[in-house]
Amino acid sequence: MDHVSVARERRDDRLEGLIQLCRANGVRVSIEPKDQLTRLAKTDAHQGVIALVKEREFLTVEDLMRPKPAGEYRFFLALDGVEDPHNLGALIRTADGAGVDGVILPERRSAPVTGTVAKTSAGASEHVKIARVTNLVRSLEQLKAKNVWVLGLDERGSPDYMDFDFKTDCVLVLGSEGSGLHDLVKKTCDHLLRIPMAGMVSSLNVSVAGAVVMYEAMRQRRPAPIVVEKPKKKLKGLGS
Repeated sequence: MDHVSVARERRDDRLEGLIQLCRANGVRVSIEPKDQLTRLAKTDAHQGVIALVKEREFLTVEDLMRPKPAGEYRFFLALDGVEDPHNLGALIRTADGAGVDGVILPERRSAPVTGTVAKTSAGASEHVKIARVTNLVRSLEQLKAKNVWVLGLDERGSPDYMDFDFKTDCVLVLGSEGSGLHDLVKKTCDHLLRIPMAGMVSSLNVSVAGAVVMYEAMRQRRPAPIVVEKPKKKLKGLGS
């Protein structure tokens, strides 16, 4: 973070607490006219506070391939043409919640990581590792060479996502909001999973579909709970 600007016209306990917190953590605070904040934010919905951050430095696929503890598996999310910033933000938020090891975005045919994405992700975009790649297919091939299974999500795929064993290194690839996975990306996938639909609509919104599969992977990977058997109580009948 570069610095935080607060409106000169606003003064209340919450704002003073925020200013003290910034200063305690070494974050520079500037007092500006409210109109200046509006110009910087390009909206008047800033509530008198904006944070100015340095341009994000994206990672590479190699950066994501860090060693995992024994018995743990890597799980990545790759997005092939997700251009709606709200969908991207929602997917990053879910990736953070589901413990995804990194998100892979192509330089082209992808929404940039903007303030809208950061807001929709509820701040998760600052915590999730994000790699920006020139060629998504080539990056998926890199992962395959390191024994990472490439799993596309497609309404005509097979098997159902619940029938796949996620206890392995894998990357989930989601397509664009309208046309889904591009043909070359689809051909690169080792498996095409589907989400069964019981109604008249053939598919879910991409951010919802991604959440469904990411949390299934998380569920499968969680260690089995330790079951402690309680001593059975002797049931008494009526009148005893």
